[in-house]
Parts: sequence; structure tokens; C-alpha cells
Amino acid sequence: MSIDKVKKKELREKFGYHPTDSGSSEVQIAVLSERIKNLTGHLSNYKKDQSAKKGLLQLVMQRRKLLDYLKNENIEKYRKIIKALGLKR
Repeated sequence: MSIDKVKKKELREKFGYHPTDSGSSEVQIAVLSERIKNLTGHLSNYKKDQSAKKGLLQLVMQRRKLLDYLKNENIEKYRKIIKALGLKR
């Protein structure tokens, strides 16, 4: 499930370096986390939706790769975003 433009803008402003920042790892992780949350809600209602389940796994793996990259590059930013998003790592 996708997220609306307003929510993406809020995430960019909160985690980005400037208001139009959409490429930094922090913003990408935040947007992916929001998409994962929305898709998880969809799958709780439609348990047999296999294509949505596959999409969810792809999003989780993409977020995991970005988190690993951020952890190797800047551990402080990694800890900050984990805490802000409430992720378990």
C-alpha cells in the first residue's frame, strides 16, 4: 500500500536534511517503515493476498539493507532513527 503525499512530506521534514530531501537513507527508511506499517494492516485483513505478502517481504529487505548501510556509515544516525521509528534491532 502506498502512502499519501502529505505523510511523505512530513517524514521528509522530520528525517531529511532539508524539506525536499528524499534520497537520504534516513528518509528512505522512514518512508519504507510507513509503507510496511500500512501493508501489514492490509495483510491482517486479507491473509491470502500472496502478492502483498511478497511485496511486504521485499520492502522489509530493502529497509534492512538501508539500515545496515546506515549502521556502517554513521552509527549515531542509525541509533537515532531506530529510536525514532521504534524498530527492534
